[in-house]
Amino acid sequence: MLDGWGQLLAPIAAAGRDSVDPKDKRFAGPEWEHPVFDLVRQGYGMMSEAMMSLVDTVPGLDPAQKSRMTFAMRTLVEAMSPANSPLTNPVALNKALETSGASLATGFQNLMTDLQRGQLTHVSPTAFQVGVNIATTPGKVVYETPLYQLIQYAPTTPTVGKTPLVIFPPWINRFYILDLSPEKSFIRWAVAEGLTVFMVSWKSADASMKDVIWDDYVDAQIDAIDTVRKSLKVEAVHTIGYCVAGTTLAATLAVLAARKQAKKVKSATFFTAQVDFTEAGELLNFVDDTNIAMIEKLSKDGFLDGRYLAMTFNLLRGRDLIWNNVVSNYLLGQEYPAFDLLHWNGDTTNLPSKWHKSYLVDLYRDNRLAQRGSLSIGGTPIDLSLVKTPAYIQAGREDHIAPLRSVWKITEHFAGPLRFVLAGSGHIAGVVNPPSAQKYQYWTNENRVRSLDDFIAGATETKGSWWPDWISWVRAFGTEDVTASGARIPGDGALKAIEDAPGRYVKTR
Repeated sequence: MLDGWGQLLAPIAAAGRDSVDPKDKRFAGPEWEHPVFDLVRQGYGMMSEAMMSLVDTVPGLDPAQKSRMTFAMRTLVEAMSPANSPLTNPVALNKALETSGASLATGFQNLMTDLQRGQLTHVSPTAFQVGVNIATTPGKVVYETPLYQLIQYAPTTPTVGKTPLVIFPPWINRFYILDLSPEKSFIRWAVAEGLTVFMVSWKSADASMKDVIWDDYVDAQIDAIDTVRKSLKVEAVHTIGYCVAGTTLAATLAVLAARKQAKKVKSATFFTAQVDFTEAGELLNFVDDTNIAMIEKLSKDGFLDGRYLAMTFNLLRGRDLIWNNVVSNYLLGQEYPAFDLLHWNGDTTNLPSKWHKSYLVDLYRDNRLAQRGSLSIGGTPIDLSLVKTPAYIQAGREDHIAPLRSVWKITEHFAGPLRFVLAGSGHIAGVVNPPSAQKYQYWTNENRVRSLDDFIAGATETKGSWWPDWISWVRAFGTEDVTASGARIPGDGALKAIEDAPGRYVKTR
């Protein structure tokens, strides 16, 4: 019957232009080439264009309103795709016929499991176990507070650089994005490069953290810096802040500068971090009064369940992170892949509600961090222009969470020597790109430039990972080495071992 309809509709389909997005993998199967289903996908493509263009016809919208409406319309259009229905997806129909309906039965079971979990499954639930086959770099938890654990990693070289490295990952996610499989682990690589590496592992919020605010995270960063300095008897440390922890590290540096303690930090590296949120991208669509009121209702126990935030981030890439999985998981009943990065992506953390609200309102909506003295930590006003600490700023060319132009704005606020590096790919793959992978590229510009456009115009492209560029930059601050013994061995110094890495906090729900 379909062949008959196909002969009838073929001239109509042939007359139309190709309106299918070539990047939409849901339409990639050869089954979509059948004239009936080709007409379906072409019709959907034309409808999508028409619906998206409607936003431009609405009068009186300011830029923020137009952005929210565009995002909402795109989300609706993605949900309406014929690929998402078993009745209009020829790949799913063929699979159901080939398996006598077993694929749909498996898909339905997958759907029921996800509804019970309250979260979309991206990888096999049994493929990875933290501390067993991911987050396995040897080390010890040597210090802990109610907010974080401090992990010290075991050296693998006979000598190490005198100045240690303290890494602050985002508490929105688990720290082991920087310690996935051994070949992808930034931590393991940094240890092999002769650095004494400490990692902060934040505790997932519960009701006991209902009063935690941003001040507590800044104080925790300062506490970790001081703890490492005292333990190793060094004057200063290198630091890394990733995403929101990088935003917080900027505030920490400003506080230390205001308190005349800036020398505690020899260098600061920022992975995809923002301090000025005027061009913060599509996440700005979630900071209007309606969304903030909804978040407050969802946080009645003093913390926001991380699954809500995970859904927000998934919506930013809805086609890739939601609807492609709906097709593969529910319509085709496929086996889940064993992909460590997607396992991490689904390993959610809860957020203290007071902190989360102030983060959205003070930083994203009102952009107060970029305003001198508008925010204070422990009574100390924050002025980013006081930060003279040498900084390495890494941005992702395709970053949809911390957009390139937003990250660049750090260079407009800090007063110290800066090195800006633009990495290929996005918020995660742009950071987690080990040299051994030989993937992507990065751009540098050794000239003094005044704008991102000037940087890009004169940038030099280098194939592969930017990690070697970073380690060369760090080593330029001093080549003095010390023997990897005593306090350089986790648990052998003043800080005694509490438990093996990766510790309890990273496993706490």
